[in-house]
Amino acid sequence: MSVLLLAGGHVLAGSMVSAFDIGALGRNFWALTVDGLTYGSIYALVAVGYTLVYGVLRLINFAHSEIFMFGMFGQYATLMLLGFSPSGNAYQQGTLMTIVYLLVAMVGGMAVAGGAAVGLERVAYRPLRRRGAPALVFLITAIGASFVLQEFVHFVLPKLTGGNLGGVNAQQPIRLVQATAQFHFGNATVNNVEIVIVVAALGLAFATDRFINATKFGRGIRAVAQDPVTATLMGVSRERVIMLTFLVGGLLAGAAGLLYTLRVPSGILYSGGFILGIKAFAAAVLGGIGNLRGALLGGLLLGVMELYGQALFGTEWRDVVAFVLLILVLMFRPTGILGESLGRARA
Repeated sequence: MSVLLLAGGHVLAGSMVSAFDIGALGRNFWALTVDGLTYGSIYALVAVGYTLVYGVLRLINFAHSEIFMFGMFGQYATLMLLGFSPSGNAYQQGTLMTIVYLLVAMVGGMAVAGGAAVGLERVAYRPLRRRGAPALVFLITAIGASFVLQEFVHFVLPKLTGGNLGGVNAQQPIRLVQATAQFHFGNATVNNVEIVIVVAALGLAFATDRFINATKFGRGIRAVAQDPVTATLMGVSRERVIMLTFLVGGLLAGAAGLLYTLRVPSGILYSGGFILGIKAFAAAVLGGIGNLRGALLGGLLLGVMELYGQALFGTEWRDVVAFVLLILVLMFRPTGILGESLGRARA
């Protein structure tokens, strides 16, 4: 009997081979569910960015994964500006001050990611819209922008920061929160980090849903998503709506960056958003791309199912299970689980 340590710190007993092991799933069901919901909450926040941009522009913004990566670096740089230095050990600041520092770091990450998202739209996509470029050109540009942003952090950022940020190696962790058990649920031990991640992600997703469905700006976004020509004739500024859409998606990706580094402190790397971004895109498609609530559902479902798949088939199959699930859903429901678009979102 061997032992498999999950990314979230839970221990999964069972075979570490790729053979089907339903017993491992049964023995560790609740621990896997907690881990899955934690990662799924992060996927969901990033997926909302994909959904918003697609709903308004019918554009798959593959560079959104790098906006998430910028958010991770942004919150890290904010903590360094506050006087924290990289260390493998957790800082002891007291509960109140830890919350304050986390909020400041989140604001810093959101500001960097939101600014990067707006800059990306202005530099990469707006000139193409003005020239009436075909959809394929937008897709190629998005992929190219993704690599440009990665290589900026890989090669340029270290020179701008004296080697303190970026480069080929992951940033040494700055730990503000030490994971401590809060309560037990089934065979799972739920810690404070998991609670913070899930509550914060669900709160931000709910706030975004309210923003889209219950505010003047949100009505403008839905109007452009449904019929951009008519919305423009009714006085809605399409360019302003597009900029706002990228901004909101970037802000959420920046918040997700902090939540992810709470979970995986060593995950801040120039290519650190690539796999997570692809999974978030898969979550958006799974739930119904263009549907905010679908992005949330898709993220949570994807996070849980990939952990269940890891237990059944082995760690090396975790990512495979996530994308096989996506394929199976799209075979039977091509529009995703919740289907409809942002332009038809209901309050």
